[in-house]
Amino acid sequence: MKHGKHYVDSAKLVDRSKLYETEEGIALCCQTAKAKFDETVELHIRLGVDSRHADQQVRGAVVLPHGTGKNVRVIAICKGDAAKAAEEAGAMMVGDADLIAKIQSEGFVDFDVLVTTPDMMGQVGRLGKILGPRGLMPNPKAGTVTPDIGRAVTEAKAGKIEYRLDKQNIIHVPVGKASFGTEKLMDNVKTVMDAVVKAKPAAAKGQYIRSVTVATTMGPGIKLNGVRFGG
Repeated sequence: MKHGKHYVDSAKLVDRSKLYETEEGIALCCQTAKAKFDETVELHIRLGVDSRHADQQVRGAVVLPHGTGKNVRVIAICKGDAAKAAEEAGAMMVGDADLIAKIQSEGFVDFDVLVTTPDMMGQVGRLGKILGPRGLMPNPKAGTVTPDIGRAVTEAKAGKIEYRLDKQNIIHVPVGKASFGTEKLMDNVKTVMDAVVKAKPAAAKGQYIRSVTVATTMGPGIKLNGVRFGG
């Protein structure tokens, strides 16, 4: 693969054979952000589990103390008092059957998070083929299916992120913007790592945290010393 000049320059700053301590690694990650836009800092965690087994799934959600730096577009599918709470919390769009029809008929997916109440899941479930592949399907474990819809909207807008394993047993999550600086990014990374360690399945054997890497949107991966996070 051929990389651009900015990537090549950034890669020269990184010792690929080294496991960086968290502060040093994140500070270096910020230095590698050379794009003209404010790059997202991504965290990639390889786990010693097998996602093919139901008892080794790792999934959940956590509110980042400093948010993601992104303006999160939240929509809510609910009725009555829950709809009023969603509107007051700042949901971009609120509805029930009409919003479901908009997604189903018009293919509307111009949002980042969908929250709903348990009583609506029977209808929302029909949207699985549209929302599932895009990672937009609400889920109780992620806190996006809840009777407390106002809180769900507030948390999503404040920087609540969902983490889950991919087929390679890796979790990929955004932890902020390069402009946040080392201290805020460290707080966000620690929050995610603490949550992932607490979510360790009982069936997981051996080393749980196999590797931890941070990278900006356009930059090279920087390996962190995963032992520091436990697990």
